[in-house]
Amino acid sequence: MNKETLSKTGTASDNNPEPAGELTFGVRGLHCASCVNTLEKKLLEHPAITTAIVNLAAETGFVRFDPQQLSSADIFSIVHAAGYTPVELNVTETAQDDGLRTQRNWFLFSLLASLPIMLTMGLHSNRAVMQLNLLLATAVQFSAGLIFYRGAWSALKNRSTNMDVLVALGTSAAYFYSVAAYFGLLGPHREVFFETSAMLIAFIRLGKYLEARARGKASEALKKLIHLQADKARLITEDGEKDVPASVIRVGDVVLVRAGDIIPVDGEVIEGGGAVNESMVTGEALPVLKKPGDFVSGATVSTNGVMRIRATRIGEETLLAQIVKMVREAQGDKAPIQRFADSVSAWFVPIVMLLAAATFACWYVVLSSDFLTAFRFAIAVLVIACPCAMGLATPTAIMVGSGIALGRGILVKKGSALETISRLNVLLLDKTGTITKGTPEMTDLVPVARSVDPNKLLECLATAEAYSTHPLAQAAIAAAREAGTEPGQADDFEERGGLGITCRYGGIQLAVGNERLMGELGISLLPLSKKCDELTAAGKSLVYVAAENRLVGVAAFADTLKPGSIKAVAELRRMGITTCMITGDHADVAAIVAKQVGVDTFEAEVMPDRKLEVVKEYQGRGLIVGMVGDGINDAPALAQAQIGIAIGGGTDVAKETGDIVLMRSDLLDTVRAIAIGRGTLIKIKQNLFWALFYNILGIPVAAGLLSKYGIYLKPEYAGLAMAFSSVSVVLNSLLLKRIEKRLDV
Repeated sequence: MNKETLSKTGTASDNNPEPAGELTFGVRGLHCASCVNTLEKKLLEHPAITTAIVNLAAETGFVRFDPQQLSSADIFSIVHAAGYTPVELNVTETAQDDGLRTQRNWFLFSLLASLPIMLTMGLHSNRAVMQLNLLLATAVQFSAGLIFYRGAWSALKNRSTNMDVLVALGTSAAYFYSVAAYFGLLGPHREVFFETSAMLIAFIRLGKYLEARARGKASEALKKLIHLQADKARLITEDGEKDVPASVIRVGDVVLVRAGDIIPVDGEVIEGGGAVNESMVTGEALPVLKKPGDFVSGATVSTNGVMRIRATRIGEETLLAQIVKMVREAQGDKAPIQRFADSVSAWFVPIVMLLAAATFACWYVVLSSDFLTAFRFAIAVLVIACPCAMGLATPTAIMVGSGIALGRGILVKKGSALETISRLNVLLLDKTGTITKGTPEMTDLVPVARSVDPNKLLECLATAEAYSTHPLAQAAIAAAREAGTEPGQADDFEERGGLGITCRYGGIQLAVGNERLMGELGISLLPLSKKCDELTAAGKSLVYVAAENRLVGVAAFADTLKPGSIKAVAELRRMGITTCMITGDHADVAAIVAKQVGVDTFEAEVMPDRKLEVVKEYQGRGLIVGMVGDGINDAPALAQAQIGIAIGGGTDVAKETGDIVLMRSDLLDTVRAIAIGRGTLIKIKQNLFWALFYNILGIPVAAGLLSKYGIYLKPEYAGLAMAFSSVSVVLNSLLLKRIEKRLDV
């Protein structure tokens, strides 16, 4: 998928209007990787659909389409026609719980019906016993086993094959042969084996039940998020306080939150205050003190105090809803390595069917074995082959990996980002707000001469910076207000990207900015050159102030390193990743910060478009490049890099462009994200290896190649092995949770 943010994804619910062009929905009836390929292919056949991604582990689908030609109802119709059932995301979790109970009940039924058949296998001469076995086998075949017929029919109708085709063929062959033998259609004294078809279905049902349970554990992080939302709110009305469902709160409403309450909406504290546990958002357990004017997020918890909060975002607009949406999209995204599994699974079932036919022919024709022996070996080949494990290998690992990251305040917006970040060669680091705190303070204000009034100089500086969002501008305004000076009203304001600001104030033309701006305007810096050299040598950033094209003073700002920056860079280098700091600051300032933090290299005085060029230059060397940034000017580089990492405290543009968002704004979380990515990729490779190895080893054993050594598999045990192969892949993915102990770098 490209870098385009999937934040528009919605459902067709009336309560959650579907944003134009994108739709995410749940899918029931997915059984293996072949089902995924079939549904994706069917969706992409429609010319209005440009992207279709189906996730087997999460049981979801994502579609990007032209809303002028297609509606969500039309997409659901396509899914229905392909033999699957689309459901809205808001009912998917309930459907999963119901599905788990259904799988358990069908397994218990098929097991209880199969046990009498197994226990009476040696009593084939007893007519009453055989009649009972026929009834029980028939009941299992066409009740618990009916799902495989439906799945096989849907696949064949769409000119494809899947696991259901293999299971339906295997169980039907055993069942109908036994029926024919029971009625004497194959000659006298033909052996029946009703236990094979019945136990096959029971064992496969067991595997499906265990698989569903394991997949539920893989998506625990998302379920926890969904359950965090408050159900009720205490609305403040003209008549007093009133307990209402959280869903009725509207933007502008005021709610009362007491200690221990879950904050029901995103909003602004307008009265009162207290500590709020924001671990849901940041992964940081320490409560954050909130006061009037501060913003709070829905689903966070007030630990003390009483607050009145004005709702600013509700429903699908809240931070929690957006995070849930992003996590769903990440878990539905396909990692590049998944393409290998997809290409294998497309040919898997037809090849297995040919191998089963070849097995029967070799035993019956070439080796002159009896029909029943050849028949059983062929059935075993059909049912031991498992395309499910291949289909679950990647998405289950991504689900677990993204869940671990979420628990640490690392929001993975694209599942493929976990694979990409694990292969990282170079990491570009923005300085301000990423390596440093991003909130500089003005430390020095130096007039060019004694005749210049420092208070007037500060007023001119604050006035020019009043309309800028640059951190240095905000620091200048804060310093002015602290000194009791308010910014004036400027005219002809112009902000020059990467340079500074020009404006007119009180009839005087002002220019406030860096050395390059002064150079463009022909303003000499010589009168303050010695002092500026001292300030620069101390690692401070300089902002020059000129009036009527003459230098009148300079302001110096210091931005300290974040507590974890030095350790983070050291860990990145230990991981074999080259680090490069990029900043628009003066080269001398950049050199000091680069030395302090320990990066391999740096680029200073970088214009916004140059950041993009730096990314491209490293990519041109064949390297996988990551970019960490927090500002609007970082967005192009974040989008161009193979992996964009946005600082959570930065601009919305940066967060929307990044593939990963560090909610705690801690650079050490970049190290943790890479560790999680590497661990996830290892699990994906292990899963794919074992899925392939299982089939490479299992099919020859099922075909009877080792039977002369007494090693062979009955069809029912081959079915059990097939069922457990999928379970083993999911359980192996869950072992990824052990990496959490190694994330405390």
